[in-house]
Amino acid sequence: MRHSDFWRLMEDEFGAGYARVLASTLVLTSVGGRTAVEALKAGQNPRTVWLAVCDMQDVPPERRLGKDRPLKD
Repeated sequence: MRHSDFWRLMEDEFGAGYARVLASTLVLTSVGGRTAVEALKAGQNPRTVWLAVCDMQDVPPERRLGKDRPLKD
């Protein structure tokens, strides 16, 4: 997963404004007690960080892949 995918998933799930706030304030124990922003800057895999956010925020499994988007031609 790329960083852009991480941010797309965050915005899809939490909204554009709140996604950035959540990523910079929610401490994720499973990535070393860092926020998502700190974990990404430290080189953590974006997928690992996304799943840590999902676990902390009780995102149901069926929403962890993000919204369906039409295929680009």
